[in-house]
Amino acid sequence: MQIWNDYLAQHKDRFLKELLALLRIPSISADSAYKADVAHCAEAVQQSLLNAGVDNAEICLTSGHPIVYAEKIIDPSLPTILVYGHYDVQPADPLELWHSGPFEPVIKEGKIFARGACDDKGQMFMHVKAFEVLAQTNTLACNVKFMIEGEEEVGSTNLGPFLEQNKEKLKADIVLVSDTSMISMEHPSLETGLRGLAYMEVEVVGPNRDLHSGVYGGAVANPINILCKMIASLHDENNHITIPAFYDKVEELSDADKKALNAAPFDLKEYADELGVQEVWGEKGYSTLERTGTRPTLDVNGIWGGYIGEGAKTVLPSKANAKISMRLVPHQSSHEISEIFQKHFESIAPANVRVKVTAHHGGEPVVTPTDSVAYKAAAKAIQTAFGKEPIPTRGGGSIPIIALFEKTLGLKTVLMGFGLDNDNIHSPNEKYDVANYYKGIETIPYFHKYFAEMS
Repeated sequence: MQIWNDYLAQHKDRFLKELLALLRIPSISADSAYKADVAHCAEAVQQSLLNAGVDNAEICLTSGHPIVYAEKIIDPSLPTILVYGHYDVQPADPLELWHSGPFEPVIKEGKIFARGACDDKGQMFMHVKAFEVLAQTNTLACNVKFMIEGEEEVGSTNLGPFLEQNKEKLKADIVLVSDTSMISMEHPSLETGLRGLAYMEVEVVGPNRDLHSGVYGGAVANPINILCKMIASLHDENNHITIPAFYDKVEELSDADKKALNAAPFDLKEYADELGVQEVWGEKGYSTLERTGTRPTLDVNGIWGGYIGEGAKTVLPSKANAKISMRLVPHQSSHEISEIFQKHFESIAPANVRVKVTAHHGGEPVVTPTDSVAYKAAAKAIQTAFGKEPIPTRGGGSIPIIALFEKTLGLKTVLMGFGLDNDNIHSPNEKYDVANYYKGIETIPYFHKYFAEMS
């Protein structure tokens, strides 16, 4: 609508300036040293919502980081959209690989570089600004509620209890989330599912102290060597996961679904070149799009032990550790997979070491219906803003809370992301295109309009 475009054009510089201010707050939820910064970021989100025009906005304390809740109820008889997002971010390490400070946002070649630029401050803030466009132009067609949390990057531990305790407050017709990606600005898409997650930490302990590798090497088991062998055994020569019962509930895609998935625009050489690899890698018998969206995975996210400082130290370490994550597909349970992983990892440990397995956090896989009013409204919104119908895709990432929305609140979710796969989320030099930020603000009001009309 022209009135929305005019308001966006008039305030676009301020919208960008306000996002940059939010990105300067180091709201790292995983590190307790940043607890005050996380709280400060929650306050900034609360104030942004109040400035945008909500009726009220509150900071809801939890045993961890706070949740920001806000609402604008124009007519209880109208449909209600619950917008979910998160203001916490991943740690910025390794800092030496950033081209500029992770919390000193800069714009280069039309892209915002900062931790949280895409995941999820930039995408979450699109909804705040899109709501402002609607509220300040008097064109809201439905009620809007916001639930912006500060623990998504550490598993949303306290959001489940919050949902249970606030079912009435959170009552809505649909959840709208922009914490995902699309294929490109030329090929807009809507994600129709997400993988689940089981995140584990393992520790292998050998001798009761670090030993001289010359005096004891060859006579005492080296925990790092043992850990590496154990991890290597978790995949076979076809990159198939070897844990017994791991694939028991995994369903193969139908030929029709495979054909539809692989019809999405995708250039394998361009994909490899952008990542700086000579060729792709993965489970034999599946395409890259199938591997990243519809197949389960097991990956080492971090491994450490022994001496890693400058120079040399000939030490046989006492222990070694690794963090391992498994992405899950529909019908797999994070609890079940965590249990069978622990049982298997303990079973393959040789007698000369002791093994400890700790489950951290997890989330369930989800599939969103494409025949719902909400999906059709999202597709029509993208069609209006981009001039093209969106391509349905499967997301490889995980948002643990999505399954809980359905289980606890009985609500389906629309995944309408505007990020790109190459936005370096969770990596150094995370970025978000300014054009995508503005396009999101332009598109989201149409979803509100069409959802209200179709409901």
